[in-house]
Amino acid sequence: MNIEAALTDMVGEPAKKLHTARSRNDQVLTDFRLWCRDAIDRIVSSIRNLQVALVKLALNNEGLIIPGYTHLQRAQPVLLQHLLLAYVEQLDRDAGRLLDCKARLNFSPLGACALAGTGLPIDRFMTSNALGFTAPMRNSIDAVSDRDFVLEFLSANSIIAVHLSRIGEEWVLWASEEFGFITPSDSVSTGSSIMPQKKNPDPMELVRGKSARVIGDLLTLLTLCKGLPLAYNRDLQEDKEPTFDSVKTIIGMLEVSAEFAQNITFNCERIRKALPAGYLDATTLADYLVKKGIPFRTSHDIVGRAVALCVSKNCQLQDLSLEDLRKLSLVFDNDVYDFLGVENAVKKFSSYGSTGLACVADQLDYWVAKLEIKK
Repeated sequence: MNIEAALTDMVGEPAKKLHTARSRNDQVLTDFRLWCRDAIDRIVSSIRNLQVALVKLALNNEGLIIPGYTHLQRAQPVLLQHLLLAYVEQLDRDAGRLLDCKARLNFSPLGACALAGTGLPIDRFMTSNALGFTAPMRNSIDAVSDRDFVLEFLSANSIIAVHLSRIGEEWVLWASEEFGFITPSDSVSTGSSIMPQKKNPDPMELVRGKSARVIGDLLTLLTLCKGLPLAYNRDLQEDKEPTFDSVKTIIGMLEVSAEFAQNITFNCERIRKALPAGYLDATTLADYLVKKGIPFRTSHDIVGRAVALCVSKNCQLQDLSLEDLRKLSLVFDNDVYDFLGVENAVKKFSSYGSTGLACVADQLDYWVAKLEIKK
């Protein structure tokens, strides 16, 4: 109404024709879809920036082996590059969900009017095309009454927020004295108001915390839309605030995460000293026995007894003598030592998508090409 009044001041009587065959309902929905379409493009761009930062971080840490965890317990050795590329893969699916959402929301409600359409000779296909939509929406009641496109949008944002929260949690743990795997630069960390020795990874704690806000925005809109009869209801005026907040917050989270990734260093010596704990090469030793023809379940039992022997001797698997190993199984031979130790274990991974050197190099090459990163 304000736009119409302003136009009337500018051009006079002809401006009063502006609202012909239009309602606030279809006009607001048209604008909202256009806004969401542009917002998705901004978020996807921010996702790409974070992916680039992560790939560059991987390129700068070639060959660095870290403990891989399951249940937050040490499991197997993995290349740091492999772990960083796991984040990149997740973010790529996030971008894909947004682009899928964009394709579904890119239909024009304009011309649906209040709910029933119009008897005036309008061309909805022309206006749809002019605004860059795929086509006009087929059903005028549906066009003005549903917000599923916003629900899908905020759902995709919530999944991004969960992924970023997980990255944040991991990096906060790694920056702790207990792990000591990373050191954030002063530009992305803060001190304590009372403890002068503290260096806190606050940005990623905030990323972790902001995820609750994005999820809350989705929950707000889900609750808002529940139980609304067709067609338009004034309740739907409340759809903008959570949407705007979700977009602003998720872009901030992505930008902060990218900045953090560009300002951390991995403490290679600390990581190297941490690797012996946890018998990370145990599964590789079981694979060795499988290659010798022993069923995996039996191999699992033999390696379990080997680990127990290491615990009693306070040593690593690679420190066991061949005599010790042959007491557990006669198939052990000198070539077993090619499978022991984290470096040897990583070299033995060869399945597609694994943490093996060649596999990870292929993954890196893929992302460098896809993201057009200059080495």
